[in-house]
Parts: sequence; C-alpha cells; structure tokens
Amino acid sequence: MDDDHVFKALGDSTRRHLLDRLYDRDGRTLTELESELEMTRFGVMKHLRVLEDAGLVVTRRQGREKLHFLNPVPIRLIHDRWIDKYTEHRVAALADLKHELEETA
Repeated sequence: MDDDHVFKALGDSTRRHLLDRLYDRDGRTLTELESELEMTRFGVMKHLRVLEDAGLVVTRRQGREKLHFLNPVPIRLIHDRWIDKYTEHRVAALADLKHELEETA
C-alpha cells in the first residue's frame, strides 16, 4: 500500500465521514452510506473508490448488494510509521505539561 494514497484518502472530510460510519457499523451498502450524506450516489461512489484504492475499504458481494467494510490496517501502518515515532516519552510529557498549564490559566 502506498502512503500517499492513504493520506489523500484521509485528507477529505467526506471520506473520513464514510470511514467513521463504517467504524460505527461495518458492512454497509452504498444506499445506507449515501443516505447519510447530502451528495449524489455517484459522488459517494467516487469517494468510496478512493477509499478502496487506498485499501481503507474492502467490499464483498452479498446477493445483489455490495457491502463495504473498514480495513484499519493502512491507518495502523501510517500510525506506526508517521505518528508513533513522534510520541516518545519526552513529547508526551511536554504535551501533558502544556495541557496542565492551559487548565490552570
């Protein structure tokens, strides 16, 4: 999987919304996902295609329906590569200090 595809997919609020919906309840149809958004069916399909291309959504046919499922693996790989290394103990301690100082101010 290409990090650029994952970052591009996560960079759009509509796609993040779709991922949140799938996190809440996996295995949704296009009709279910479309009903929660104010956009055309075609627009939702385009967003789902970007998510699929990034490996964030996988699909499975069930009869005549196509079900969409969240695949959290690419997000975890991004976390491990780009976030986790920056959350060293010292950085966490500074963030805690900042939070405490803001609360007392």
